[in-house]
Amino acid sequence: MRLALEEARRAGTRGEVPVGAVLLSPSGEILSRAGNDRESTADPTAHAEVLALRAAAAVLGSWRLSGCTLVVTLEPCTMCAGAAVLSRVERIVYGAADEKGGAAGSLWDVVRDRRLNHRPEVVMGVLAEECSAVLKEFFATRRIR
Repeated sequence: MRLALEEARRAGTRGEVPVGAVLLSPSGEILSRAGNDRESTADPTAHAEVLALRAAAAVLGSWRLSGCTLVVTLEPCTMCAGAAVLSRVERIVYGAADEKGGAAGSLWDVVRDRRLNHRPEVVMGVLAEECSAVLKEFFATRRIR
């Protein structure tokens, strides 16, 4: 999670919402790291999780990320949760819950929907306060007082 936090902070310095993700192989090797990049690329799908999944698939030469772990600083949205399910990651580990848009247990629970053919394990709340603080600091500087 500390590596994902580094990616989140990097994204924040670029004016992106500070969310970071890391994709680990089944043996724990880092396959990819990414931070949000929507503003810079004008790509609505350039969430940290999607970018990390794409990069890891390129490294492995397969869209199937079986046995892999997605570590992310903020609970995945519906798009990212769906991408994690479709890529067959074994586990999603996240820090801060997203009560407004989370799809791994908060607002929705896409990843554990029994109608889907794959349901990753979910580990929530890892370094939650630190992950939340990065987001709060970012948005505090952008609010009109």
